[in-house]
Amino acid sequence: MRSLAPAGVRTIAVSELETTPAFQSAYCDEAVVTAAPDEDFSVYTETLRSLAERPAVETIIPVREADVYALAAHRDEFEPHVGTPWPSLETLAAVQDRRRLFAAAEEAGVSAPETHALDECDDWGREWIVKPRYSILTDTYCEDVSADVCIAPPSTTYLHPGEEPDVDALVDSMGHVPICQEYVDSDGEYGFFALYDEGEAVATFQHRQRRGWSYAGGPSAFRESISDPALERAGRDLLDHLEWHGLAMVEFLRDEHTGTYQLMEINPRFWSSLPFSVQAGADFPAYYWQLATGRRERIDCDYEVGVGGHLLRGELLYLHSILADEVDLVDRPALSSALLEVTQSLYAHPRFDYFQLDDVRPFVRDALDTYAAFRRDRT
Repeated sequence: MRSLAPAGVRTIAVSELETTPAFQSAYCDEAVVTAAPDEDFSVYTETLRSLAERPAVETIIPVREADVYALAAHRDEFEPHVGTPWPSLETLAAVQDRRRLFAAAEEAGVSAPETHALDECDDWGREWIVKPRYSILTDTYCEDVSADVCIAPPSTTYLHPGEEPDVDALVDSMGHVPICQEYVDSDGEYGFFALYDEGEAVATFQHRQRRGWSYAGGPSAFRESISDPALERAGRDLLDHLEWHGLAMVEFLRDEHTGTYQLMEINPRFWSSLPFSVQAGADFPAYYWQLATGRRERIDCDYEVGVGGHLLRGELLYLHSILADEVDLVDRPALSSALLEVTQSLYAHPRFDYFQLDDVRPFVRDALDTYAAFRRDRT
């Protein structure tokens, strides 16, 4: 909204939460509250469809897995009304199903960790992580999931060498048979971001994650823009092979022993660190709008390398994880050195995802929501 509204695009925010920070933005022209996709997916989808049918609405921008799944599953219904820069359901499934994704990576010649279905793995003498097979649980992917919901799966589990997991318990908690993946000793997490038009890249961006919400990684708290031909090649090779259409954030770890980029996953939507991409010069909301409205020739992606940006809430969560969490396979940093690093980077790179002087209310709302969630967790 901060990117599009100043360019004269009227914006509508949609959420199941009346307290969502986007509703508080000075750049939000209309706020629409709907059902949560994990409670009533049909109502959620119908809300998007009814908005698409408005004559003035020209496209819909996905920011969550449920968004892009709803748009892809009903693409034929949206197409008569709005621009549709998102993949078909068949192409999307090749990304949201991680077993299919890693098979595609092998076909494309893109490096990835050794991956198996959990119930097919029997070598517990190595370091493994267990993660959901699907990035979202729906009746399309899991026969035991109701058609009325679209659910985010549980998080990753880390296994020590020699630790044999309770497979049945993990399958039950995940709601499906998860994947078991080789643990990668890495020197950092890297993102390749792209907008594709029917198999052809029209805009790309890269960043290196310096800190996540946890000292073990996770969503980005502090990141720096980079340009690495090897990362560009790996991201493009995979998305080209998939004949991708729309948005994609391809996440890699760089193997600290070999220097190769190892595929982790693809997020087929806008990424949580999007404000930083825009601040670095890669204005993906504008690019998406131009592609959706038939103005692809206006897209000119050029960004600045070596700049950093923060999610302040993420930095606090990072420090809290050092105090409170114990993550298997990952060494905990010293709190004193972590505090120094955070302070130095805030001074050197004063760019923030939520905090903006001419639009401060989303930052305040996010801070209040974070505090309330912290209080709930403690009680």
